[in-house]
Amino acid sequence: MKVKLRKLLISDARRCWEIISHLDLSYLPINVPTLQEVKEGIRISKKLRKQRMRFEFAIIANGKHIGCINIVVNEQKPHIGTIGAYIDRQYWGKGICTISIGLLEEFILENMDITRIEMIMAKDQVASQRVVIKSGYKKEGLMKKYMKIGNKFLDCYLYAKIMK
Repeated sequence: MKVKLRKLLISDARRCWEIISHLDLSYLPINVPTLQEVKEGIRISKKLRKQRMRFEFAIIANGKHIGCINIVVNEQKPHIGTIGAYIDRQYWGKGICTISIGLLEEFILENMDITRIEMIMAKDQVASQRVVIKSGYKKEGLMKKYMKIGNKFLDCYLYAKIMK
């Protein structure tokens, strides 16, 4: 399967919204956004891209937009970035997220001054943990009660990779 990343566009909003609407967001401190909220998020991301603080990409597999991936720079520690990604359910388990992380890392090495990349996920997100381990990230620790979803606190793992 041919996978590539391209800059996320406002015209991608509907597809992003369709994908997000069908994901299990019980591990994220967000509700399913409206289409308008997704469009506004992309507009904000465009501004943050110009400031070199956030880079959002559409994940394209065999010519079809199937997900998104981003890198967000830590404002207090600009040598650290955090990666986030989501993929349409029907493409899970095909190695696409692992490939996308590798492509994003290439972009980071060529275009950013990031030394450390982090990924944080709920302790129960076993499939996501397999992806980051396969991508060469090391588990650095368990962060107790790190994420709050509604009235519930989740323990999260911190995975990281040193880039330079």
